[in-house]
Amino acid sequence: MADGRQLTWLPTEEQRRASRLWDFMAWVTRHRNVRPADYREVWRWSVREPADFWDAVRQYFGVVGEGFQGPALAEERMPGAVWYPHARLNFAENVLRHARDPRLAETTAVLTVDEDNAASALTWRQLAAQVTSLAAHLKRLGVEPGDRVAAVLPNLPEAVIGLLAAASIGAVWTINSPDLSAPSTLDRLLQLEPKILIGVDGYRFNGKDVHRLDHLAEVEAGLPGLRHTILVRHLDPAPEPGAGPVASGRLDFAALVADDVEPACLRVPFDHPLWILFSSGTTGSPKGIVHGHGGMTLEALKGTALNQDMGPGDRYYVAANTSWMVWNTLVNTLMSGASVVTYAGSPTHRRKDRQFEVIALTGATMFATGAAYLSLVERSGLEPGTEWDLSLLRSILSTGSPLPDSTWRWVHEQVKRDVHLGSDTGGTDICSGFIGSNPLEPVHLGRLQGPLLGVAVEARSEAGERVVGEVGEMVITRPMPSMPVSFWGDEDGAKYRGSYFEKFPGAWTQGDWITETPEGEFIVHGRSDATLNRLGVRLGSGDIYAALRHVPEVRDALVLGLEQPDGGYWMPLFVVLDDELTDELKTKINTTIREHTSHRHVPDDIIAAPAVPVTHALKKIEVPIKKLFTGHDPATAVNRGSLANPEVVDWYVDQAQRFRTEGRPRTRVR
Repeated sequence: MADGRQLTWLPTEEQRRASRLWDFMAWVTRHRNVRPADYREVWRWSVREPADFWDAVRQYFGVVGEGFQGPALAEERMPGAVWYPHARLNFAENVLRHARDPRLAETTAVLTVDEDNAASALTWRQLAAQVTSLAAHLKRLGVEPGDRVAAVLPNLPEAVIGLLAAASIGAVWTINSPDLSAPSTLDRLLQLEPKILIGVDGYRFNGKDVHRLDHLAEVEAGLPGLRHTILVRHLDPAPEPGAGPVASGRLDFAALVADDVEPACLRVPFDHPLWILFSSGTTGSPKGIVHGHGGMTLEALKGTALNQDMGPGDRYYVAANTSWMVWNTLVNTLMSGASVVTYAGSPTHRRKDRQFEVIALTGATMFATGAAYLSLVERSGLEPGTEWDLSLLRSILSTGSPLPDSTWRWVHEQVKRDVHLGSDTGGTDICSGFIGSNPLEPVHLGRLQGPLLGVAVEARSEAGERVVGEVGEMVITRPMPSMPVSFWGDEDGAKYRGSYFEKFPGAWTQGDWITETPEGEFIVHGRSDATLNRLGVRLGSGDIYAALRHVPEVRDALVLGLEQPDGGYWMPLFVVLDDELTDELKTKINTTIREHTSHRHVPDDIIAAPAVPVTHALKKIEVPIKKLFTGHDPATAVNRGSLANPEVVDWYVDQAQRFRTEGRPRTRVR
């Protein structure tokens, strides 16, 4: 701690030299006349010469395709960069090539675990066979390149198979979790007019069977152009292979993946649509974000294999809701040759550290999770490292929100002392990360290791100047191949440009506040559109939430910054408690926030609330709630269908109404 930073992880020289990134650096030294000695040198080359770097990624991993002659980045501009204009490839073909590798063909590709710890596995050969069979049936059902195949499925192997099958024939995939309401599902799917729908009869969650056939029927009825529905029979025993359609008239998934068919993937242009992810939809209709085959192929290889050091022999586990882009990282991880775990159950089934039990059961080497989950287990008092065999676990990726310092320390004390714990930040926008982990550099408490390869990231002031050592807007200054091809239905690109390129023309603005440290590490402070502003000083809401981790009486919290008509500024803190909000507790909250942040972070008022409204990805909806307090119509300010707990919004609507008519709201706590 000579420079004030607390070291939490340091790779050994053996670990560094065994990493895929180290081997990649040696390869580019031989083949690219580039001689990077460390991570910073290879990163600087990756953003100084993006065309050379990304083509090196393609060559090093042997991406399958054709027409890669000429520069990788034919036209550099943002938006509208042109990558490999003559190339043709297929995302699924590049994933399933591992099934042809005699070293991997009979090893596990997808390992599935249920809440009762029953496990089943698909080898690479079996995965490829089922994908090929389903793809042939999709073609038989009239699916053509560019048609949409939609799924309403939990995190099951059938979802992975469905994605790869659709991709292999050039169809466009999209998926929603079955816990999303039917109207909210239709908010997304109606935009796409899918030809095929893949649904599920139900799933088991927290010890209970959740039946979804009625939900599926409601979605079907709302899609007038739908031709066929394929049913995954997860709760009820599936009919024998070859049984054909089920009684309802829907086709049986198990029957469609049972045929022996010769593999045939359609190679498509680099930017041909692969899948459509949706924004959280907290305001208005969710935006469909279109990603391409080529961009995702390169990003998957770079991100999972080089930055996360995954490959054959590794196993990746994340208990991701399929409506969240983190689920797509399962399939991206397969691109590296690593295997993945699918788990559709509750992440806290029977006990708060359930996910560590799954890690022990499956032998996962990498665990991705939200910071909120790690903090939950920390508060539970459990000691996962003592309870479970985590000897194979090499790395943990924390994302979704800033990781509190106390939780960071707890992971190394109570989970595994030498685990590579990294905090990463990225987005649905690129289905990957911007800043995060690498296998060559040390990790320091509270800091993200650095920019990811190929990401020219910096913090900018409101004036557009780069800033170091102070909070700024996260900006990307060079193109990345995984930037969206388009927004669905945005014919003139106006919504796309407005989302990322209006604030600083020619540069991508992500909407996060970050600090770049003098050492080149980063601190993430939260969404810039929810950033607080006290006397011209920008504050991140995430810093306040991190401080509240030291107040065990506070279960959850939401802070807002509201400009008032008289020019004043009001910053209320809504807290969720088990007991009464007393003056003593208010003092404790304010004192703790002041001690762990600054006096500027101390709220003007503390108000007890019944809950904090969150999306299905468990993200607080600060901006929509702020809109309620600034006079927006509640019907348009918040899209309740996007929320996991929409009933809570009514309480905030009432508080906002009081604020506008009576001044600062007060809540009487009983």
